[in-house]
Amino acid sequence: MFNAFKEKLKKGLEKTKNSFGDKLDSVLKVFKKIDDDLYDELEEALIMADAGVETSMYIIEELKKKVKENHLTEADQVRDAIKEIIAEILSENESEIKLSGKPAVIMVIGVNGVGKTTSIGKMASLFKDEGKKVILGAGDTFRAAATDQLRVWAERVGVDIISHQEGADPGAVMYDSISAAKARGADVLIFDTAGRLHNKKNLMDELKKIYKIIDRELPESSKEVLLVLDATTGQNALSQAKLFGEAADITGIVLTKLDGTAKGGIVIAIGHEQKIGVKFVGVGEGIDDLQKFDAAAFADALF
Repeated sequence: MFNAFKEKLKKGLEKTKNSFGDKLDSVLKVFKKIDDDLYDELEEALIMADAGVETSMYIIEELKKKVKENHLTEADQVRDAIKEIIAEILSENESEIKLSGKPAVIMVIGVNGVGKTTSIGKMASLFKDEGKKVILGAGDTFRAAATDQLRVWAERVGVDIISHQEGADPGAVMYDSISAAKARGADVLIFDTAGRLHNKKNLMDELKKIYKIIDRELPESSKEVLLVLDATTGQNALSQAKLFGEAADITGIVLTKLDGTAKGGIVIAIGHEQKIGVKFVGVGEGIDDLQKFDAAAFADALF
């Protein structure tokens, strides 16, 4: 199972590897010794691969420490040291999804077009394959097609969905979703929310209201708030993580469309700058191409 994940990840990250690992390798080939010029070139290569300026500078500073501590002298020894630093950054934040209580609650937020509905459907499929009973809550009542799209996924995966009409109060949808999940003995409730951020206060108020309902109705259940980001948007995804982070208590990231981009380095920037763990990555269009995140395997696949 893990090897299959590694293979999929490697395949999905091919474009990122070409822009990231290969760039670093081409820099390391030119330099025979470790000096300031090498550090400058490596930093530039990291920035170009969407690791972000702040994170790239941090990686180089950590690299200098490792070079000193381990008495590295050859440029080709640097490669493994960088891989190690990246794995450390990605491991710092919790990537394990919390599913305690019955039902455990997963709220999903994110702007339209990032693959939010698809991610919910694939997540439901993954949990169902693990033998869990899943219910979907259609809390994005703001967008006309959102419930219809989620219903298509519910039917495809073979799970129940709770929905109200367009424009309904998301809090009421959450209440009914929890009631249904309790009555039907569901293990996991995945709740979609409206993906708008142009009014941060509205989003905050809406989420607060939903949190209150969860805390009142399911005091023993774990509550994950997952932000879905599109990897193809690169630095824009980092900006979204910052903005949503100010409005919501995000517990993890779902990074979609990694297979379609060379900007997978953004995972490192989000981990380092936002201190939020990546919980799932999308590495293809298939229903089983949303995978639980593994930091070491990800760092490995970049090189």
